[in-house]
Amino acid sequence: MALEFTDANFQEEVLGASGPVLVDFWAEWCGPCKAIGPTIEELSSDYDGKAKIGKVDIDSNRDTALQYNIQSIPSILIFKDGQVIETFVGMKSKDELVLALDAAL
Repeated sequence: MALEFTDANFQEEVLGASGPVLVDFWAEWCGPCKAIGPTIEELSSDYDGKAKIGKVDIDSNRDTALQYNIQSIPSILIFKDGQVIETFVGMKSKDELVLALDAAL
């Protein structure tokens, strides 16, 4: 199951993580966000123990969304060592996300 990242835990869970972290910025009202949700859940299972996979609800966690200049959703950022190393905006295939995660491992 994908983790839930919030304004309160983002520093520790994402920026302080060892290894890659995929963060899906989404909102409940966003159709494309719901469409990519199952892919994010699959990645969470596929990368269990290798990378953190989680989501940030931009409506509940505005500070984090503002900090990373999230203007369109879904936006998927991949972090490594506290830095954004890859950014995807809009619908992306599982294959595209797998390639980026594998490159970050």
